[in-house]
Amino acid sequence: MSESNPKYRVLLAQPRGFCAGVERAIEIVERALQIYGAPVYVRHEIVHNKRVVDTLRQKGAIFVEEVEEIPDEGVTIFSAHGISEVVENQARLRNLPIIDATCPLVSKVHKEGQNHAANSRDVMLIGHAGHPEVEGTMGRIPGNVHLVTKVEDVGALAVRDDNQVAYVTQTTLSVDDTRDIIEALKVKFPNIIGPDVRDICYATQNRQQAVRQITDDIDLLLVVGAQNSSNSNRLREIGAEDKIPSHLIDDAKSFDPKWLEDVKTIGITAGASAPEELVTELIERLKEFGEIDLELVAGVEENIQFKLPPELLDVDTKANSSKARV
Repeated sequence: MSESNPKYRVLLAQPRGFCAGVERAIEIVERALQIYGAPVYVRHEIVHNKRVVDTLRQKGAIFVEEVEEIPDEGVTIFSAHGISEVVENQARLRNLPIIDATCPLVSKVHKEGQNHAANSRDVMLIGHAGHPEVEGTMGRIPGNVHLVTKVEDVGALAVRDDNQVAYVTQTTLSVDDTRDIIEALKVKFPNIIGPDVRDICYATQNRQQAVRQITDDIDLLLVVGAQNSSNSNRLREIGAEDKIPSHLIDDAKSFDPKWLEDVKTIGITAGASAPEELVTELIERLKEFGEIDLELVAGVEENIQFKLPPELLDVDTKANSSKARV
């Protein structure tokens, strides 16, 4: 770079970072540790973020991939992504104390799919193959469930009755992510039914819109989030689609100063599982390479809170250790 002390304008997208479902899931693990003591066992990463997982691990949480890894009587927490009925039954057959941290918006998708199946409809699940939420949702809906990952999948779909078809979507996909697939489904199945646009996860939609709001003004987009985070990857893709050099980074250490070549304005956002401290650390890292003019871009203000599971509220009330939320 030609300037000895370059200046960078940094646009901080709003909203970014933790959504209500992630905040709830983390609080569930922390409260369980306070109430029951360490260790508590969490099936799968509670949310897709290494910093969050490492912090909870240091406090006494043990993360496992399968229920079989949990010892008898071990307090068992299911991750925010949701789990299949088979996994839940495995835990219940062993009488493990269960606390379900499934995001309420994911649970809503489960119920919608179950209602469609109860009405003899084939259910199309729009989502990413192999994602924990998709695996959990498919394992919650009885009957005929078809995973649709891209428009090209629609042509090969075979159902029992073309007039008895419905669709649900993975919560980390926005209206824009699913629009083309839904349109293709409507062409193939004119009587297909699905959720109202308002049922799409608010956090996914808001974070994507916040990125779109700044892409015309930036030369570089940095998305803080885990590599296995669906919503974080999508934020990076949005920047790339607008021809902006875009990078998904786990933390400030992953930042490559070579990306700053010919850059004057940087956009920063964070996936729904990324703590704000990671964003702060990235901004401090950028200050090592020049003067930073930080601007918080106006955006949607989120004030949604989800209730904790009754297991924690009941214990809280009896112990009078803290106030339960309404």
